[in-house]
Amino acid sequence: MVRTPRVFLDTHVVVWLVGGQAEKLGDEARALIDGADLVISPAVVLELQYLYEIGRVSAPALTALSILQQALDVRVAQDSFEHVVIAALGEDWTRDPFDRLIVAHARVLGAPLISRDRRLAERYPDTRW
Repeated sequence: MVRTPRVFLDTHVVVWLVGGQAEKLGDEARALIDGADLVISPAVVLELQYLYEIGRVSAPALTALSILQQALDVRVAQDSFEHVVIAALGEDWTRDPFDRLIVAHARVLGAPLISRDRRLAERYPDTRW
């Protein structure tokens, strides 16, 4: 199978995949996941840990990442964090630092981002669902 370029996953998509809730994904998202080089921003890893610490998810970030790596070969993007942060300075449509970093990371690389967040999709046209 020929894999498509990188596709970023938003945090809630990661939570659903780890929790075995892929049915929450749209048809386009599932098709992209089946044929893409899946990556997450380091900001997703941090947000997962934050969600674990406040009791919103049941697995620590590194456990979730391990599950995704084994199941779907998801990896953490290794791009320059400095470039991502500088790009995030322009994402002033939200006060959520995680959303700013995740969108900026996808935007810097011109990569699709799988997310169900409508507000995010309004600001990042390459959001897929």
